[in-house]
Amino acid sequence: MAVSQLKLRMLYIMKILLEKSDERHTLSAADINSMLQAYGMSADRKTVYSDIETLREFQIDIVQVKGTNVGYYIGRREFELPELKLLVDAVQSSKFISRKKSEELIKKLESLTNEYDARLLQRNVFIYNRPKTGNETIYYNVDQIHTAILENKQITYQYAEWTVQKKLVPKRNGAVYTVSPWSLTWDDQNYYLIAYDDAADVIKHYRVDKMQQVQIIENTRAGKERFQNFDLAEFAKKTFGMYGGHDAEVTLVCKNELAGVILDRFGKGTMLIPQDEEHFRVHILVSVSRQFFGWTAGIGKEMKIAGPESAKEEYKKYLQEILEGYL
Repeated sequence: MAVSQLKLRMLYIMKILLEKSDERHTLSAADINSMLQAYGMSADRKTVYSDIETLREFQIDIVQVKGTNVGYYIGRREFELPELKLLVDAVQSSKFISRKKSEELIKKLESLTNEYDARLLQRNVFIYNRPKTGNETIYYNVDQIHTAILENKQITYQYAEWTVQKKLVPKRNGAVYTVSPWSLTWDDQNYYLIAYDDAADVIKHYRVDKMQQVQIIENTRAGKERFQNFDLAEFAKKTFGMYGGHDAEVTLVCKNELAGVILDRFGKGTMLIPQDEEHFRVHILVSVSRQFFGWTAGIGKEMKIAGPESAKEEYKKYLQEILEGYL
């Protein structure tokens, strides 16, 4: 047999073991030889044993079962089934990944395990009942943004919004935005660009699925000094739903049963200061916005904004405007 055929046979044995075996489905040398025939090849048991030993030297974790049910199977894999299930669920639940791309990505994740576990992954797929973007250009956008960051370049694009006719149309009559991209983040199931707007001298964020006609330009990125100490985690923590506002340290007084709500939203390092037997207070830096007020209102009377006065007055005005719509 030619050397190239010998190498090819060994690769097919690895493919067979990866796709067809696990601890519940072992393959004997005879089983492997039978499956090799589907690829136009054959091997005796001694040759199969030799090839398996070579694959083991290549750090493929091939486990041998001895006894009555003698055979081989792949032990440790790059991804275990529970890990793949987590990844599949992340793909399914991501609104910014379209239905078509979700199906493609899940199919690729299935290829990372054997055919038996791949069927288990398929049984967990329920993407048709989950909201998904219809914007296939998001993948091109992400690629362009990553390239711009890598090459230290600015980008231009149009920013779109939805109409009541369910059409995504450019805002401001198709105005072209120019920004310096610095990071991408995922928040509330949407993908966001974090960028520096040189003209306004501010850090802004944009929904990537609403960006159109993204192009890299030759201008060098601006805002480096603004991002030297930029903490993306802190930025996401203080910003509700990625809506902008003005930063302020706010004091909240909460019922004790809301401790988990506060720690989940602002992190385990948040200091909870006892107020009385039933309440605690907390000082947090937030981006004061209608979205922050909406979050506060959603929790209800068990939480109050205790300061500063300006935030309390803004919150009262926010609630009053809502109430007036029901009078």
